[in-house]
Amino acid sequence: MLLRNIWVLSLVIVTSATDIVYYTCTCQGVSNCNGNKCLGIKCFVTEQKTNEYGDVIRSRGCFNESLNEQCHSRIEILASWCCTSDFCNENFTIYKPVEKPRDTSLLLVTVLPIVLFVIILMLFIFLFWKMKQSGRKKSLPRLLTTDFEHTDIVNASIVGDSTLGDLLDCTTGSGSGLPFLVQRTVARQVTLVECVGKGRYGEVWRGLWQGENVAVKIFSSRDEQSWFRETEIYNTVLLRHENILGFIASDMTSRNSSTQLWLITHYHDNGSLYDYLQRTTVDPEGCLQLAVSIIFGLVHLHVEIFGTQGKPAIAHRDLKSRNILVKSNKQCCIADLGLAVVHSQNSEYLDIGNNPRVGTKRYMAPEVLDETIRTNSFESYKQTDVWAYGLVLWEICRRTIINGMVEDYRPPFYDMVPHDPSFEDMKKVVCVDQQRPNVPNTWSSEKILSALMKIMRECWYQNPSARLSALRIKKTLNNLKNSLEQRKQDC
Repeated sequence: MLLRNIWVLSLVIVTSATDIVYYTCTCQGVSNCNGNKCLGIKCFVTEQKTNEYGDVIRSRGCFNESLNEQCHSRIEILASWCCTSDFCNENFTIYKPVEKPRDTSLLLVTVLPIVLFVIILMLFIFLFWKMKQSGRKKSLPRLLTTDFEHTDIVNASIVGDSTLGDLLDCTTGSGSGLPFLVQRTVARQVTLVECVGKGRYGEVWRGLWQGENVAVKIFSSRDEQSWFRETEIYNTVLLRHENILGFIASDMTSRNSSTQLWLITHYHDNGSLYDYLQRTTVDPEGCLQLAVSIIFGLVHLHVEIFGTQGKPAIAHRDLKSRNILVKSNKQCCIADLGLAVVHSQNSEYLDIGNNPRVGTKRYMAPEVLDETIRTNSFESYKQTDVWAYGLVLWEICRRTIINGMVEDYRPPFYDMVPHDPSFEDMKKVVCVDQQRPNVPNTWSSEKILSALMKIMRECWYQNPSARLSALRIKKTLNNLKNSLEQRKQDC
């Protein structure tokens, strides 16, 4: 130990005298190593490649003055690198390993059969699907001539209510709209023609697609959840029914450097029931036809259909005359499922969605206004739909001609609340005062309106469980319709 200290001290004295600085270096694979380190004026790393794959022989050590010129030299198979700090050559490497070329023949042998198998499988699935669609179309006449009037379970129509039905028959497993991949391109093929409506949700345009009129509902950005919810329901539930608005596609597109949310559906010239009643009157038979078609659509929503082509039960939650469209045959179809609730009896699954928007205050049931509704019960949501249906019935009856007399169109509670009532306005009228829309005595003089008057009053019970079910209303109105048709035949 004493000898070592004397050696280091003498080295410092020499360094001071000659201005030469010595560094401690890592020593490996050379002869002048003192253990695994040495002292020199520079540290070096020397590497010699042994083959093209980057295998090397590496040496580390110290350069003295006579070897200094070799620093930074580089020849074909030998390279040296120098540095001037303690142990600076310890972790430095000159050559980086070269990745060995892969044997692609093995890759081809293993991957190619898998790719071919997937292609053949997809072709087989496509042919099977075409055969199934062909069989489905052959069975269409039998399905359309089957009498479903007296069944409790509403059966979904196979085709829509326009010539788009042929296109829409090639659907996804949900039976609603076009195949998903086709939906992604529809927005680029639609030409917007004219704006036919505006609301808090956005705008409705008449557009042209495949040479036919379509309705394009363009949602505002603040109502994105409604677009998402309606898209989700249409794409996962079998909703093809003549009294539910026919769905074509849903897409997110960019127009005028902004993102737009589109819902593309069948187009109906008559517009909403709200618009239709403002400009048109109906006779009692026409009133009954409107009422029957709406309840058929509502029952189709409310009833769960079991089987591979089935659907869960759905409650609308925002039923009103503005969300009901009038078709050219004077039947109605229900639209706007942005607030819908989905329920599956098998799994006891209740999907309320994630939409912060609430329903229309004018059509809210008492239990919604006073916040006593059982939010974990699907039946509660169905009962609020029945309440709203009673209000829609009242709107239709007001525009029905009786003995040459007809009343102007008015919304429910028009004489009790402001034009745009608040939540508290409606709560006071409906819950506290327990008022209902005025039903004129003249309605009782006409058989159809008398029956509708009784139904609407049974839709307006304060106690939700006392109200009629949609299925019971459907049966009652269907019996009334059949009896009137039978009487005409007898005459």
